[in-house]
Amino acid sequence: MRFRPLRTATASQPTTPAETPPETMRAVVFDEPGAPEVLRVTDVSVPSPALSEVLVRVVAAGVNPIDAKTRLGRGVAGLIDRWPSTLGFDFSGVVVASPFETHDLQPGTEVFGMVPFPRSGGSYAEYVVVPSLSVARKPASLSHVEAAGVPLAALTAWGLVVETAHAHEGQRMLIHAGSGGVGHFAVQLAAYFGAQVTATGSERNLPWLRELGASVAIDYATTRFEDVVGEMDVVIDLVGNVHDDTGSRSLGVLRPGGLYVMVPTGGWPGYGEAAAAAGVRATGYKVIPDGSVLATLGRLLDSGAIQVFVDSVHDLSDVAAAHVEVERGHSRGKVVLTVAET
Repeated sequence: MRFRPLRTATASQPTTPAETPPETMRAVVFDEPGAPEVLRVTDVSVPSPALSEVLVRVVAAGVNPIDAKTRLGRGVAGLIDRWPSTLGFDFSGVVVASPFETHDLQPGTEVFGMVPFPRSGGSYAEYVVVPSLSVARKPASLSHVEAAGVPLAALTAWGLVVETAHAHEGQRMLIHAGSGGVGHFAVQLAAYFGAQVTATGSERNLPWLRELGASVAIDYATTRFEDVVGEMDVVIDLVGNVHDDTGSRSLGVLRPGGLYVMVPTGGWPGYGEAAAAAGVRATGYKVIPDGSVLATLGRLLDSGAIQVFVDSVHDLSDVAAAHVEVERGHSRGKVVLTVAET
């Protein structure tokens, strides 16, 4: 029996000659946990890829709440095994070195993705080494600054809304902190898949939350959400009990057997027991840096089905100010660092 190919073979595309990276690079490091001022820019060695990893020249890097928590000694700080350490998960940049000659991500390819910090150096640096399965081609419609704000937040939102909550037509979903980095993607994805979205946020963000797809937007500062929402199928909690017992209060708006999803690290250690006592299901969630999902998100971004919002952009040398902004907790969408020119 002869093999019939499923598609006509095409000639391979020409690749960009690989650039030779320097021996050292600029990176933001910190020597011990502390305030934003512990972050400093210095020269460190450029990392070398191995096996299926790619070396990427970073153009922009996203700043996330987990970065600030880790800098303070919380978050994933306990996993840091060498100092000084470089923070950062998100990046957008250009491939410098590929695993092999026919790999899909050849030198010159614009990509975005997540660095496996703290197991390796973070993305607040001019070059990063990344597993090739944790990156995808950068959406053509986005700048590097915009793309750098996508990976961790959008992958988290996808995991919450699609893989955990299984968003579908008519589902009633409450999303706390809907205007933040993860939240603004979660609202859009939930609405895209047909859920009836209620989101909490600050007064200035209520019209924007409705634009993102929320049917109901609630000002958390002036309105007790449990007084105005009906019975929910799912609560995605991006706040926890660190503010006004948001987590505990959320259990009371879930239908029997409904699902409560706790996101912030350390936001409410006792959520599981409390949920069981209330007769609802509960789970935490940790982001999975899956390049195939990131590619799907890239297609949604290019089609305009979802959008990324960058609230502010800081130079790498201004990283302390970026952390101060993230810690205030009032950013709309994402905060991003510019690392290099394209």
